[in-house]
Amino acid sequence: MSSMSPITGVIEETDVIVDFGLYEGQSVSHVKNSDPDLYQQLVQEKENDNIAIRRNKDKTFRLYMNPLLARAN
Repeated sequence: MSSMSPITGVIEETDVIVDFGLYEGQSVSHVKNSDPDLYQQLVQEKENDNIAIRRNKDKTFRLYMNPLLARAN
């Protein structure tokens, strides 16, 4: 069993799709490998409850940012 992700918890980072910003449509794992600074920022946002994971009707997991914060960035 792999360790828990600071962003996705027990869900594999490859199974969670970013639903905002430059990496929209990419997995959290892809962001971790491509842009470690952004990944660390996402960890901070998760700790501040500014992002959340939702399961869509098509059974995919999506990482969402608070819409008010998304407009400010």
